[in-house]
Amino acid sequence: MKWRWLIRTASLAGLVLIWQLVALIAASDLLPTPLAVLASLATHTASGELPFHLSVTLARVAVAFFMAMAIGTAIGIIMGRYKQLDLVFDGALVLGLNIPALVTIILCYLWFGLTDVAAVLAVALNKIPTVVVMVREGARAVDPKLLAVAQAYRLPRLTTLRRVFLPQLYPYLMASARNGLALIWKIVLVVELLGRSNGVGFQLHLYYQFFDITSILAYTLAFAGIVLLVEAFIMRPMDNRLNRWRS
Repeated sequence: MKWRWLIRTASLAGLVLIWQLVALIAASDLLPTPLAVLASLATHTASGELPFHLSVTLARVAVAFFMAMAIGTAIGIIMGRYKQLDLVFDGALVLGLNIPALVTIILCYLWFGLTDVAAVLAVALNKIPTVVVMVREGARAVDPKLLAVAQAYRLPRLTTLRRVFLPQLYPYLMASARNGLALIWKIVLVVELLGRSNGVGFQLHLYYQFFDITSILAYTLAFAGIVLLVEAFIMRPMDNRLNRWRS
């Protein structure tokens, strides 16, 4: 386990080293050094500005993520288990997958106003179709023989769901969750840039107008750090725990 952490740490350190070398060679304000970005990050953190905007963005990410996962998982299971319903909703699913995120964001703002409700709804609507697709494939791949065994032993439906059905669905759920976070992070920033007065996306747009590349990279670094922490301390341990029965 330790050597895996060492490899990941060495990989990140290598990226920082390459960044430092390129910044020194370029010798331009267009690419500040890692130390300059860290200094800017410390300044924005000490002022309270970065923690505030980062917390606002994380709240939107969390609400949109859980909404998309809950709705998408339910629809995906239904479509995967019932062929007729899958046929009925397949056209709408394909449409949802191919509507550009920008269109959904603009429509939500026009319909519901420049509010957090519209922002979160726009993000969730962009993610739900991909959750549905992954979970639907997982529901289709569930072994019917195991379900037949559970039925033969007359297990309660809730027990069958928890002990037989969902464990076979966990890899698809985790893949959907990881993909969902990667997508939602990006869409939330676009949503904030287009129609909110706070959040990381709003701040990035503000610093873009001032051509403040150091502050842009400082906010990006903070955001990337949160993503790495979520992956390391939430997603990966959860994945290992849920799939422990396979080993």
